[in-house]
Amino acid sequence: MKKWRWMAAVALSFVIAFFIVAAFIYTPEEEPSPESSNSEQTAETIPAQDQQIEPEEEEDEQESEANEGKLSEGLREVFTSVIENARDVFLKDDLQIVAIGDSLTQGVGDSTENGGYIGILEETFNANPNTETLDITNYGKRGNRTDQMLERMEDEQITDSLQEADLILITIGANDVMKVVKNNFTSLNYQDFVEEQEGYEDRMREIFTRVQELNPDAPVYLLGLYNPFNQYFTNIPELGQIMGDWNDISRRVTDDYEQATFIPIRDLFEGNEEELLWEEDLFHPNERGYKKMAERVLQYIREDIEQ
Repeated sequence: MKKWRWMAAVALSFVIAFFIVAAFIYTPEEEPSPESSNSEQTAETIPAQDQQIEPEEEEDEQESEANEGKLSEGLREVFTSVIENARDVFLKDDLQIVAIGDSLTQGVGDSTENGGYIGILEETFNANPNTETLDITNYGKRGNRTDQMLERMEDEQITDSLQEADLILITIGANDVMKVVKNNFTSLNYQDFVEEQEGYEDRMREIFTRVQELNPDAPVYLLGLYNPFNQYFTNIPELGQIMGDWNDISRRVTDDYEQATFIPIRDLFEGNEEELLWEEDLFHPNERGYKKMAERVLQYIREDIEQ
């Protein structure tokens, strides 16, 4: 009876959670062009005689400038502690960092549109007068699962970037969990996740084997998963166990590859979900959540990026 009640509770909980976040996770997007999160934009030149601003437009422009001021203050708050930690970092010359993975690499949820934790790392390094300008090549794509990432790694441009990288950052796995939910939500139980674990581990090993084949020298860092369901279903501990299982698999895989390191981030979010998750979906990190991630990543990669 207890098992039946648990299954029913988990099924109902995941059905609700799935519909809350599915629209944000599985939204198909065009392949983003691989470039720095701080890409330049070219504006058309407007003839001087056409630049007259009507009163309403002028008010809009003033409001926009005011908002930009607020945004800058927010960014300063987000960057301050990260920059302090990186103030004495002297980066290696011609350092090339490549990031690949899902929406956490892409930076979904960062309302400043600065590129999530990758953008914060870039800003941190480039704000340091001791370092050269650094652009991190970002191949993050919203909704990517391990099988989709493996396919993308066969793309010539991504392959070339991975081969030339001095350091590789990866986020992947959350959408594999959500696929189990999507495929079984009418009769979901814990065993559905257990049955998927073997395939997930196999695909993770394929990813790291492929990276090792392309670039046997570059250190590779895999960020773990946090539990986005904490604030919804605190009374169902099995949900936390599921995310813990996925993290255990990721850690086990990275332990088997000499160049790979697992970076835990779950502890950063537990108990701080309201503060660190994007208010639009309460699933992806917001800019403060990404700041926490950037701080943790910097702690791990510092030894590999310093002169």
